[in-house]
Amino acid sequence: MQKLWLKSYEDTVPASIDYPGIPLPQLLFETVQRFPNSPALIYYGRTITYQQLDRLSNRLANALIELGVQKGDRVAIMLPNLPQCVIAYFGALKAGAIVVQTNPLYVERELEHQITDSGAETIIALDLFYEKIARIRHRVPLKHIILTGAGDYLPLILKLLYPIKQMMEGQRVRVPHKPPIHDFVKLLNRTEAVQPIVPVKPEDTALLQYTGGTTGVPKGVMLSHNNLVANAYQCRTWMPSLRDGEEIFLGVIPFFHVYGLSTCMNLGILVGGCLVLLPRFNTEDVLKTIVKYKVTVFMGVQAMYVAINNYPRIGKFDLSSIRICISGAGPLHVEVQERFEELTGGKLVEGYGLSEASPVTHCTPIYGKRKKGCIGLPFPDTDVKIVDQETGQRELPVGEIGELVVHGPQVMKGYWKKEDETKNVLRDGWLFTGDMARVDEEGYFTIVDRKKDMIKTRGENVYPREVEEVLFRHPKIKDAVVVGLPDSFSVEVIKAYVVLKDREHATAEEIINYCAKELAKFKIPKFIEFRKELPKTMVGKVLRRVLLDEELQKNEELKKKG
Repeated sequence: MQKLWLKSYEDTVPASIDYPGIPLPQLLFETVQRFPNSPALIYYGRTITYQQLDRLSNRLANALIELGVQKGDRVAIMLPNLPQCVIAYFGALKAGAIVVQTNPLYVERELEHQITDSGAETIIALDLFYEKIARIRHRVPLKHIILTGAGDYLPLILKLLYPIKQMMEGQRVRVPHKPPIHDFVKLLNRTEAVQPIVPVKPEDTALLQYTGGTTGVPKGVMLSHNNLVANAYQCRTWMPSLRDGEEIFLGVIPFFHVYGLSTCMNLGILVGGCLVLLPRFNTEDVLKTIVKYKVTVFMGVQAMYVAINNYPRIGKFDLSSIRICISGAGPLHVEVQERFEELTGGKLVEGYGLSEASPVTHCTPIYGKRKKGCIGLPFPDTDVKIVDQETGQRELPVGEIGELVVHGPQVMKGYWKKEDETKNVLRDGWLFTGDMARVDEEGYFTIVDRKKDMIKTRGENVYPREVEEVLFRHPKIKDAVVVGLPDSFSVEVIKAYVVLKDREHATAEEIINYCAKELAKFKIPKFIEFRKELPKTMVGKVLRRVLLDEELQKNEELKKKG
């Protein structure tokens, strides 16, 4: 396919980029040379400059080497967005290790699988997770457990008060700090701040990013230093209005997910921005943080923007400092986008990607033309095709729906220890995304839906996103998701799970009648279930599989009773 999208690029965005070909820690090193005394991290009032971040990560790298970590060893990081998370990430990379980002919400079974599958012998974790780690310790290859507290890098007064807060909330953890268990801060204090010399090549694996595992067993996506550096430069190029050394990034999107890692942490450090860290999303805390630090860049997910849009006292907060926001990890509905832009005066656009692509491949132009429901245009140096879903070999013309496949410098090396699955999704360098999409004559791509989420009903294909767009336009609906439930003879029925706005009331009949005015008969949900909230991942993706499993379990129970 001719690169139709290039003619739709903003004038300041080039078709191709000259990538530096460096290992990832070099991004930090170069920013330290430019902005040594500028704030790199702010954590509840505690500021860490770029020079301090560099030295702290050097200390950790040296500590890991002293513990026996060698080039290519895997180091798991199980931390929310704390200063230690950033220190650990760069420290492990400087030691030549491969980082294994680990979701702090993992249950023991998930944690055991990831540690065993990756072969990680070292884990850096929050002390609150110690008991969980201890229970699986003898079933996994862990040799070293490095623990840190959420209060370790707080300002002095808050640090003194933090133990009292822990006791009041019943979160006080007593950990035996003796080998193989180590205290993070003490470990750093006894090592040198000089950078270790470990020969790391740009093509070496930097990160094992495990896919969500909402279906099947999670797989480790191998992302090289080149992949991650390239995606950071692509993000930077897409946002030419970013001001080096001046931007304030809201660091609330989890860094253990590659979306937050690339678009917030890596990008923020590339441009010498300040990352204001929040360990979890709380709407009022986020609003106060935006106002206090005059946040200019906010990478998030739709659920975060929905929460802000619907906050009861939103008018009391001056959000005018916000300039650029990107919503990822799922669709951004136009009603959410427009309302957020009204509140802030900034730009909120939709991006698209997947863990296997570091993760971003597409984004709507920040200041250019946008189209309703579109994920925008491919990034520079990213080639894209729409192919038939049966063979994956026939490229489809403009307007036709098929599977989205991408090729570019951000595409993964493959899946960790899974050659067959790698061959299935990586074919001649092209990544088969599993997403159904189409492209228009101007090169704008629209995700119709996940191939596996497509609903087959009475001989017709229904894409959940189209139905969800209609539901989001209902004035009483705050959140919604659509699922296909098995019926009979390979037919599915459509069920919508709906969360109403505060103090709103609606009936299933009302919602169905509303859909009937907007959708063809076969696309109208047959069932409506009202919920207080929808099951989601830490980054805001709705877990359709959880909802489907609940329905299947209900059916089984009814059969037994019948």
